[in-house]
Amino acid sequence: QGQLVESGGGLVQPGGSLRLSCAASGFTSDYRAIGWFRQAPGKEREGVVCTSGSAGKIYVADSVKGRFTISRDDAKSTVYLQMNMLKPEDTAVYYCAAASAGSYYCAMDNMRDWGKGTLVTVSP
Repeated sequence: QGQLVESGGGLVQPGGSLRLSCAASGFTSDYRAIGWFRQAPGKEREGVVCTSGSAGKIYVADSVKGRFTISRDDAKSTVYLQMNMLKPEDTAVYYCAAASAGSYYCAMDNMRDWGKGTLVTVSP
């Protein structure tokens, strides 16, 4: 069992950029899928960007293609979500999540460890 802590959320104007961080602790070095999900007000949680591991497959939601990018710094045990050209519809609580050790499936139902989320508000 590991812990994930998101940070970097806040208020940004449409067209602006923001970078979210996900600090991981208590995880083994085993390969696992990790990614970002979000839940907008009154909406169900949805996948945003996910990677199945180092140099592995990357999945990006159609709604954020060309705008959001996932990256990682293994030395810092941190995963990032770079968000560019933000739109009002991107407003949501963003969650970092990871699958169990040895699992590389990015489906939301496969995620077993979740952060508490960080709020991103895109408004003029």
